[in-house]
Amino acid sequence: MQFIDEARIQIAAGNGGNGCISFRREKFVPKGGPDGGNGGRGGDIVVRADRQLNTLLDFRYHRHYHAERGEHGRGKNQEGRSGEDLVLRVPCGTVIRDAQTDEVVADLTRDGEEVIVAKGGKGGRGNSEFATATNQAPRHAEPGTPGVERELRFELKLLADVGLVGFPNAGKSTLISVISAAKPKIADYPFTTLTPNLGIVRYGEDQSFTVADIPGLIEGAHEGRGLGIQFLRHIERTRVLVFLIESTSGDPKADYRTLLTELKSYKAVLGRKKKIVALTKTDIATDGQLRAVRRLTFGRGVPAVAISAVAGDGVPDLLERMWHAIRESRS
Repeated sequence: MQFIDEARIQIAAGNGGNGCISFRREKFVPKGGPDGGNGGRGGDIVVRADRQLNTLLDFRYHRHYHAERGEHGRGKNQEGRSGEDLVLRVPCGTVIRDAQTDEVVADLTRDGEEVIVAKGGKGGRGNSEFATATNQAPRHAEPGTPGVERELRFELKLLADVGLVGFPNAGKSTLISVISAAKPKIADYPFTTLTPNLGIVRYGEDQSFTVADIPGLIEGAHEGRGLGIQFLRHIERTRVLVFLIESTSGDPKADYRTLLTELKSYKAVLGRKKKIVALTKTDIATDGQLRAVRRLTFGRGVPAVAISAVAGDGVPDLLERMWHAIRESRS
């Protein structure tokens, strides 16, 4: 299934039904009173989070949504039936914005969480509602009010415990394919990963956590360079950031600083998340490079682990550190 994390739609809630003008017509009652019923309420448009979904693809191909209108009132004081609400299902982690003002309407993060994004119109009152002692035969009724119309923008931000960040071809996709059941495209050239990947990691007998692999960053990503800002939002909700840096790099510490600067330039809060450095591809590093990376430090509270996802070296240690950081962040 194609991964789509943005969509823009037009919605219109149902109009309310009109009130009815009617008078009783009964045998031997030539001048019956008013009996026009009220119109029904227009249907609302509701957006509901559904954990079974993981893309906004449907909203790319179907962009206009209309809820059912309320039925008009009828004689004999019969009220019109209210219109059915229209429920739009989106993945958990979807942010709903007003497309015109950019105001956040809702942020749906839990399965089943929902919000009314457009209220249906009210039904108009029939003429029976206007009868008084001085006006026993009113000949007017109210029209229904129109439903709310608006344009919305959906943004999907992946919900994950761990976010993998790094330069293109740093080994993120290989790692997530080894530690989870996710099967991203893997090749020996930059920007193999063009969409985020989400994997579930089984840890221990009955524990698990989720890991998100986002496309590789380059310097200037927060300004839109490379795949840039398009995917940076997917690590906003992660509890732990794992920086994947090649052990064969000429200056791993400079690579780490560049990546951290890009994240903090995008959102300052990212710089305050728990961080782990994974020095990758040790299976192709020279002995000198291995000795050098094992001596590296990346700041207080930032552990570093040398790994080879292909050979499995260091991966259990990395998973243990991920789990420990997740538990700390949850508490």
